[in-house]
Amino acid sequence: MKYFEDLQCGAREDFGSHTFTADEIKAYARRFDPQPFHLDEVAAAATHFGVLTASGWHTVALWTRHFIDHWRRAQEARGEPPAEAGPSPGIRDLRWPRPVHAGDTLAFALEIVELREMAKRPGWGLMVGQASATNQRGELVMTFRAAKFVRKRVPVGP
Repeated sequence: MKYFEDLQCGAREDFGSHTFTADEIKAYARRFDPQPFHLDEVAAAATHFGVLTASGWHTVALWTRHFIDHWRRAQEARGEPPAEAGPSPGIRDLRWPRPVHAGDTLAFALEIVELREMAKRPGWGLMVGQASATNQRGELVMTFRAAKFVRKRVPVGP
């Protein structure tokens, strides 16, 4: 993770892509979201989706995985000690405007939309970003606002 001082509002990070397969959609669904349109092509054909569809939570989980991997790679490339990663106080406005199907390739990104000093948490700032996933046709398939505490490079005095 970058230090708070290194972040800028409006900065966008693209951090990878993933192609969904029918097998992984079903495996995720069996463990975490066992609805018919995630589990079986025949059952999915009888739903409003009409075809096998990935769980939205599967999409969020993969976004998170790519986000973490991206920041770790960036830390290593800078050759400096990484900033301590802080927790997330939450997300809001989660939307899945389009379904994700087997064969879809999603690109994951985050744009920083707000940076706040934290008077009650010396040494930390709060980053708010607009998370997104778009498919191979450039269509938005997932979006949410994510907040994360980010360590400052220089600790603030008492």
